[in-house]
Amino acid sequence: MDDFMAGLVADLKPVRRRRPAVEAVVVAALFAAELALWLLTDNARENLVQVAMTTPTFWWKLASAGVLTVIGCAAALSSLNPAGSPRRGLVAFGVGCIVFLIIGAGLDWSLGLTNLAARLPLSAGLDCLSYLVPLSLPPLVALGFLMRRGAATDLPGTALACGLAAAGWGAFVFVFTCPHDDPLFVAIWYPVAVGITALLARLVLPLVSRW
Repeated sequence: MDDFMAGLVADLKPVRRRRPAVEAVVVAALFAAELALWLLTDNARENLVQVAMTTPTFWWKLASAGVLTVIGCAAALSSLNPAGSPRRGLVAFGVGCIVFLIIGAGLDWSLGLTNLAARLPLSAGLDCLSYLVPLSLPPLVALGFLMRRGAATDLPGTALACGLAAAGWGAFVFVFTCPHDDPLFVAIWYPVAVGITALLARLVLPLVSRW
């Protein structure tokens, strides 16, 4: 038995102790750096202060993306502990999406589903995807690095949480650029971009995890 146990631990190496609070601060700093760099490179919409910040839809978009980012990050970071699970966080993310969509519908109640062709232009939607998905990649890489260093026991769930958190932050940054304030446009195209990022994370991150 002693020889058997010795064989099991022969190739083990010391693992640096995780510090969740430090990880959260580092992630927040990296996220803030991306936002600052994005705005400093003149990517903000021209009427950001004069028009956008005076409309309820802008603050709805910003609050939705910010809250969902926090929920996704909390789910991802907490699940890096072997005793943790991302399931509650993923459920909370889904509930948050529903709540914010209901709020958006309230902002849009007078328009309903009229004039869909003009409100959901394909070219503008694809342009939204071309910005939002790439903006999600830097935070996805950062969270993927932390996932590789952690010891998640639910790799698919943790990868999905990382993808949703990264997509949420990508949406948060893009809100400052997005010229479309129609809640219906946001409710259709933003979830598509979030879904693409989440699917990418779900497929790739488990492959690069050490455990």
